[in-house]
Amino acid sequence: MNVRLISKTEVSQEHLRALADESASAEFLAVLQEPEALMIYIARVSAPASQQKLEFRGLLEYCYQHGHWSVFEMIDATLEIQTSRAIAQQILRHRSFVFQEFSQRYAEARLGFEEVQARRQDLKNRQNSIDDMSQQDQDWFQEAQKEVSQRALVLYDEARRRGIAKEQARFLLPLSTRTRLYMKGSLRQWIHYVNLRAADGTQKEHQEIAIAARHVLAMEFPLLASVLGWD
Repeated sequence: MNVRLISKTEVSQEHLRALADESASAEFLAVLQEPEALMIYIARVSAPASQQKLEFRGLLEYCYQHGHWSVFEMIDATLEIQTSRAIAQQILRHRSFVFQEFSQRYAEARLGFEEVQARRQDLKNRQNSIDDMSQQDQDWFQEAQKEVSQRALVLYDEARRRGIAKEQARFLLPLSTRTRLYMKGSLRQWIHYVNLRAADGTQKEHQEIAIAARHVLAMEFPLLASVLGWD
């Protein structure tokens, strides 16, 4: 599993030059290059006299606390996520995001496999599993995963050698096969995703991705992270 930032919204150089021509201060122009400052600058569209204020936290807190979500839709972030096909399917259910995923139809499946721990099914909550398996069962499950992935790869390679199309050969691969996807959304979408998926009730492997995404976003948007309690 790995999560990293690919891109985020930035103010255009053309707009910075226009503001400079309107006598905006050098300090404000420098600060405006931070996405959070840009977000609040846009939020103050109806108060032009206040747009160049250097205080942002107060309005950011107010908008979050009062559900003024359109403000958080002004800034986008794209993250690269590497995980298993099984967890990728859960992530892709967040349909408000825009996705691009590694295609096993067009490229050879050579990203490897994700191994996961053995956990016991929670009989009271179908969405939960419990980490109390014996070491013997843990060892068996690890060996079983290796056996399945190694055998699947041998058969996949044989299928390709026989000329079977990649889009058909991929059916031999298990859900543990690694994939890579790009996930783009506004800060509003990321706030919802992280708060939902980093919490209890999410499969552990998916929860770890959401926590990693929260860490990446907190590094890139420290003021927002402070307001959200992510820091």
